[in-house]
Formats: sequence, C-alpha cells, structure tokens
Amino acid sequence: MGDVPLFTQVDISAATIATGGQPAVAGDLAETNRLLRDIAAHQQRSAELLAALLEQVSMQQRQRNAELRSWKEANPELAASCRRAAESLAKVHTEFLGGLAREAAENADDFADSEYALGEFIDRHGPRLAHFNGVLQLFAQLGAPLPPAEG
Repeated sequence: MGDVPLFTQVDISAATIATGGQPAVAGDLAETNRLLRDIAAHQQRSAELLAALLEQVSMQQRQRNAELRSWKEANPELAASCRRAAESLAKVHTEFLGGLAREAAENADDFADSEYALGEFIDRHGPRLAHFNGVLQLFAQLGAPLPPAEG
C-alpha cells in the first residue's frame, strides 16, 4: 500500500463528463474504473491507519491500567481513603452545584443584560468549580475498584 498516494486530484470538469444520451466511451469506463480502484485503495489505507491508531491508544490504556493497578496494590489503604473521600466529596459537590444552579437561574436575566455580572459570577465560582472537579476526579480515579487484569 506504500505506493498509493494518500491524496490525489480528480478532474470533474464538464469536458470529462459524457453528454446526456450518448454512450460512454471505453476511455471513460477505464477512467471510472481507475478512480474506483484508487478510492478503494485509499479507503484500505485509511482503515489500516485507523487500526494502527486504535492499537496505539489501546496499548497506552493497557499500560495506564497496569500502572494504576500496581499503585493500588502497593497502596491499598490510600486507595480506600481516596474512595471514601470521593464518596463524601460527591455529596458536597452535588450541593455546591445545586447552589450554583439556583444562583445562575435567579440571575439569568442579569447575566444576559450585563457582561460584567456574568464575568463576576464566573470569576467567583469558576476556579473553585474547576479545582473541585479536578480533586473529585482524582479521588474517584484512585479510589475506583481495580480494573480487570489483562489476560
């Protein structure tokens, strides 16, 4: 497949299109067949590239799971603490989001009318929410049950 270029040009000008009612000449059929073969070759190459990409991503995920498994096996108490922290913080997170949602709903008209009011809301809550989400995600990931062993 290395000899097939990934990109090509196709001439679709009016001169290359058979006029209505006239039978297509042999050259037109040969060109159509060549173009179809080129399209099939490009699709095959695309499928090969996608398979290689999938293999790479899969390998990285397996490596990450193996590292996480090793960490959890080396630190079972810490993993359990992370799980408990994630469960507790999830409740706090839900309450926090509820408060933000209520405040946003109550001030939606102000936000629509005033870019300053919207900016102030985002500046006040955005960083805290982003950090909270990051901490919660970390605890949840480190405290999650071990992924099944690769076999």
